[in-house]
Amino acid sequence: MATKLKFGLLLPHFGEHASVESCLEGAHKAEAYGFDSVWVRDHLVFEPHGMEGNDNTHIEGLLILAAIASATKNLILGTGTVISHRHPIHLAQAMAGLSTISKGRVIMGIGLGTFPHEFAAAGYPDTLEDRANLCKVNVIIARKLWSGEKLHYEDRYFSFKDVELKPTPVKPIPVWYGGGTPASCRRAADYCDGWMPGRIPLPTFRKCIEHIHDLCKKAGKPMLTTGAIPITSIAKDKDTALSKVNVKGLINEGNKKPTWVKPASGTFSKLEDIEGLLLAGTPKDIVEVSRKYEEAGLDHLVYDLRFRYADWYEQVDFLGKEVLPELRA
Repeated sequence: MATKLKFGLLLPHFGEHASVESCLEGAHKAEAYGFDSVWVRDHLVFEPHGMEGNDNTHIEGLLILAAIASATKNLILGTGTVISHRHPIHLAQAMAGLSTISKGRVIMGIGLGTFPHEFAAAGYPDTLEDRANLCKVNVIIARKLWSGEKLHYEDRYFSFKDVELKPTPVKPIPVWYGGGTPASCRRAADYCDGWMPGRIPLPTFRKCIEHIHDLCKKAGKPMLTTGAIPITSIAKDKDTALSKVNVKGLINEGNKKPTWVKPASGTFSKLEDIEGLLLAGTPKDIVEVSRKYEEAGLDHLVYDLRFRYADWYEQVDFLGKEVLPELRA
């Protein structure tokens, strides 16, 4: 049966191989192959995760999406995810402008952010509670401004009056919450339209989907749209694909996540334990795990090729020529 999944790519706008040309050319390729979306990360003071090297190059993601918006016709432009280091008026204005440039092809993923230092650098409180509050406040304020409301607002974070935004978005901007914990599921069901963890093993994804179903049912709202952004590496043989990825680092990451579903051994220790977090192998292997994601309740699969940005075009070709056609056949 042909898949109902939508497919996206995380663009190479960060790290050692960050390149505007690669992002633009990759977007052109993605559109030609029939991908549905392209996505960017968001950082103010970028600090690479240990598993992805030490290069802290980071080209502003919203600017990359704006450039792609004007050079493509169909691709959805997604943030995976913005964090609340901008003033919410600025965030609302930037996303409305992106909607205007792209004629409405925008999804705003938003989350707490991994690094408190980015909030401190912007002059905001950086506790987990404050970051959670700032995230919700940003969504509330952005939606009111997007609706055309002239807004008066005051809380312990922001105070302003008589603020009105023009142009407003071409059409409503879906807001997806980014995170892979039960708390992220609750926040997504509380005030978002979708839920999008990044790297997450399939057993944990399935458990979270069940939790979101229950939360939405209790709230009397439709089931959220769901996404995921697994690390991906493709080659003609599985050993080559795995050799390009920091498998040990990804396994260790699993053991730092107290809310993730543990394997039978109680500890993440082997490749099978991180299925879903990592998609690595031949095109056939990628198809197989992509289908498992769909069976688990996924709507939108975004391939994260960060370990293969040196082979970016080759990887996009593998996906576009061998993976998507098989899934959509």
